[in-house]
Amino acid sequence: MKGRRVAVTGIGVVALAGVGKDAFWKGLTSEAPVGFREIEDWDASPYFDNPKDARRSDRYTQFALAATAEAIEQAGDINVDPARRGTFIGTGIGGIGTLETQIEVRLNKGERRVSPFLVPMMMPNAAPAAVSMRYGWQGPCEATVTACAAGTHAIGNAARAIADGRCDAVIAGGAEAPFTRTAIAGFANMTALSNSGVSRPFDSGRDGFVMAEGCGILILEEWEMAVERGATILGEIMGSASTADAHHITAPAPGGVGAVTCMQLAMEDAGVDPADIVHINAHGTSTDKNDAAEAEAVAKVFGTDGGPLVTSTKGVTGHALGAAGALEAVAVLLAMQHELVPPTAGLIDPDPELPAINIVSGDAAPWVPGPSLSNSFGFGGHNGTIVIGTGA
Repeated sequence: MKGRRVAVTGIGVVALAGVGKDAFWKGLTSEAPVGFREIEDWDASPYFDNPKDARRSDRYTQFALAATAEAIEQAGDINVDPARRGTFIGTGIGGIGTLETQIEVRLNKGERRVSPFLVPMMMPNAAPAAVSMRYGWQGPCEATVTACAAGTHAIGNAARAIADGRCDAVIAGGAEAPFTRTAIAGFANMTALSNSGVSRPFDSGRDGFVMAEGCGILILEEWEMAVERGATILGEIMGSASTADAHHITAPAPGGVGAVTCMQLAMEDAGVDPADIVHINAHGTSTDKNDAAEAEAVAKVFGTDGGPLVTSTKGVTGHALGAAGALEAVAVLLAMQHELVPPTAGLIDPDPELPAINIVSGDAAPWVPGPSLSNSFGFGGHNGTIVIGTGA
């Protein structure tokens, strides 16, 4: 990434696999659950001083505040001009839970009973707005809404704001809470969801994605500033790219053309070659067309003779839509910390129709951490890739 280097100094995560980075890592290397990845016992109260404030925040905003609290605590004191501290949080469908609830209120009780907090709770920018207000970060505050690529795009855009000199620190990631009856029905009726409730990325028996919720947050800083204040550097955002398939509203471009270009541009931005990449956290949704297109794209860029270790952590986490890329960026950084690449849970019978890329299955794979890709490919043809380095 041309310009200033971008360090990662904090990580926060909320997911069914684990609330908090330590629990999340344990979940990534444990047996996968079956069914929707919904956090049934979620309690937002620890993250709010006033219970009313919790009730006036959509669930996806609550997730963002919780994950940011953990990331900020790890990063430590970032004492720079508030106007040079930004907030970039992506989402696919924002406060859809609030929207559906208030529609039911209107239909059952009348228009005058609709909450005056409907709009500020449902808007896609509610999460970054709440986070920026909580911490007083007065720089750019933006919501990226690019379907399942939103979290990855938010991190890439945030890193660029630092590299270009606009910001010195940015809270970046993605948040999603999609579990409403209407949203589930919509995905089910488009035959995108798994009937079995098992996420099987790249497996011959894959039958659709398993919907999830959660949030991943990274604290990004200008490298020299992080070094000077004695922060622990967890990794580096080396580069990023964004492309469009311009093909179909839900299906990826045949042959993974857009994904190929996206990965190539991200590596070019990072100043690395395909031979330098040692790990890919794949989008790997467990849908027929996505996994096929991504496997072909990876084979075109990296070949089928060895190549980087590939995993889809969605086998455990499910697909958290706009939060997926952020959760997967967290997974890459934790894989570097633990020197293990989590296996692709659910992959038992690799699809023989797919190119033979180097997918990790069964047990976690030991590795020497190095430049890694995190891919996200969303409905509408949105492609996002970030290059994450160890920061060495």
